[in-house]
Amino acid sequence: MGCVTPSIRGRADVANDALLAIRDLSVEFATPRGVVRAVRDVSLEVRRGECLAIVGESGSGKSQLLLGSFGLLAARGSARGSARFAGEELLGSDQAPLRAVRGTRVAMVFQDPMNSLTPHLTIGRQLAEVVLDRRLLDPQQARARSIEVLRAVRMPEPEARVRQYPHELSGGQRQRAAIAMALMTNPDLLVADEPTTALDVTVQAQVIDVLREARDGGLSLVLITHDLGVVAGIADRVAVMYAGRIVELAPVRELFASPAHPYTAALLASVPRLDTPVAARLASIEGQPPRPGEERPGCAFAPRCPGAFERCGAVAPQLRHDGARSVACHAPLADSGAAS
Repeated sequence: MGCVTPSIRGRADVANDALLAIRDLSVEFATPRGVVRAVRDVSLEVRRGECLAIVGESGSGKSQLLLGSFGLLAARGSARGSARFAGEELLGSDQAPLRAVRGTRVAMVFQDPMNSLTPHLTIGRQLAEVVLDRRLLDPQQARARSIEVLRAVRMPEPEARVRQYPHELSGGQRQRAAIAMALMTNPDLLVADEPTTALDVTVQAQVIDVLREARDGGLSLVLITHDLGVVAGIADRVAVMYAGRIVELAPVRELFASPAHPYTAALLASVPRLDTPVAARLASIEGQPPRPGEERPGCAFAPRCPGAFERCGAVAPQLRHDGARSVACHAPLADSGAAS
């Protein structure tokens, strides 16, 4: 991909090993009403050169899982467990090693680019700062790099855009600028948190194309989203989260063809399809997920699950592995081939 050449530093060789390895990670927040557990003992790997999508309803813990891994939680948040990036432990480490990783080897793109772009600075100034602050390039090189990266993310007239302010760009152009900023240092891992929210369908497709090209160039990508249509077009594997836990993890084709967890199946059933009659009622998931801080025995999805039985409400299912697929369910769907 054009935006990663010439590289500012040597890229690690792309292999099928874990670039980011999360083990038994929990994230908690202290609130006036007590401790809220946002993420519960999650283990997950992001392999080199792959796109891992993390999906689930709002409040499922998708974003907090990654924010907790890289020490970006809010003031009252805390994380325990292990998060190793390229073999180095991040949790509990000093801020200096974290700063050396964040923004250089790991970059993030957030949901609303207006909150990640500084309104009174030009786009070129903001992109250049990423490499100037780290003394990776001189000012002339930084400007050339900014234009190069903007062109690579398909920004029209990049030479003109570097002189403009965020409010002068459209929503899709601001998101491209945010992605360009993340790619300035040629990172190994890009975390994109709801990167297509509030964009029209055409612009969504263009943004996903940009991310796909970055992945095809060797970048590892974590895509946090609730949009299963986006997932189908770019992900290699999908982790489905519910109430702070992973309930299913599988290659994207297998997950879409034969979901093993009832929650995954319900999510897929709620996606509109072009071959569905216009008058047909859109499927929905009855009930509500647990409230923040609410502790339930057994499976958190049991009150909403049409196939739940007595054990589901009493014993929390463990994430069991069957080849490339993992599922946390006492009675996974029969046609999935998942372990029971």
